[in-house]
Amino acid sequence: MINSTRTSMDPATVHYRFAEVGKHRIFYREAGPKDAPVILLLHGFPTSSHMFRNLIPVLAKNHRVIAPDFPGFGFTVSPSPFEHTFDHLARVVDGFTDIIGMGRYAVYVFDYGAPVGFRLALEHPDRVTALITQNGNAYEEGIGQVFDPMREYWREPSAKNRSALRELLKPESIQWQYTQGVTDTSLIAPESYALDAALIARPGNDEIQLDLFLDYRTNVALYPRFQEYFRTRRPPLLAVWGRNDLIFVPTGAEAFKRDIPNAEVLLYETGHFALETHAAEIGAAIREFLDRDFGG
Repeated sequence: MINSTRTSMDPATVHYRFAEVGKHRIFYREAGPKDAPVILLLHGFPTSSHMFRNLIPVLAKNHRVIAPDFPGFGFTVSPSPFEHTFDHLARVVDGFTDIIGMGRYAVYVFDYGAPVGFRLALEHPDRVTALITQNGNAYEEGIGQVFDPMREYWREPSAKNRSALRELLKPESIQWQYTQGVTDTSLIAPESYALDAALIARPGNDEIQLDLFLDYRTNVALYPRFQEYFRTRRPPLLAVWGRNDLIFVPTGAEAFKRDIPNAEVLLYETGHFALETHAAEIGAAIREFLDRDFGG
């Protein structure tokens, strides 16, 4: 006989919900005690909160864990049109945190989640208690050569350069992001990149992604402000990084120590989507990091 009451009360049980933020219907995953310290998980391109499926139960034993899908990603439902910029993504996530009553929180950032999360920290430095960055960049030296076609688009936002970036939206390119740099690709669940590819391929979504590719230049322009925040506020920071990532290379992880000398940097023998192969190790490192006393 299944004890359904016990299962529903397990703090690691993940709940799947929606929150209305302006005209967006934000999908999010939530687990953990309601009165526990909060961790906000921010995903990247081309994925969604699905990337945190193995990490959430690890963290939810002692934390309230919340992982939303950005507009244009995952199962979030957005109006057409909406503003396809990182400033807008940050404003929506900021509104989301207010609506669900997050208050103060640690934030885990990955890929696109980094410029969104760092914008939140600039806007509300007293709310963000700690930063965990997993292949989430804030330094020029952390940008890999994979970005060269995107840099060309920034320099000349022509139709030709925009069209060239459609290659990044193809299923084989999305699969490459998951498998590149991974020693044992049998550890990569095929539904991860298959789901991403299917959701990216929805009608009209390609233009959203291409607009965000162009707007990514605003994130690079903000790097000096992010770095100033790191230097002046000195937030507790843990960088957990795939050592073999060609998108955001590990020199970007080490660079955090330049502005936050006490930053902890851990490199794992994997690629961009480090949680696919090292969720248990990364989860344990995050729990140890967050269990420290950061002075409130």
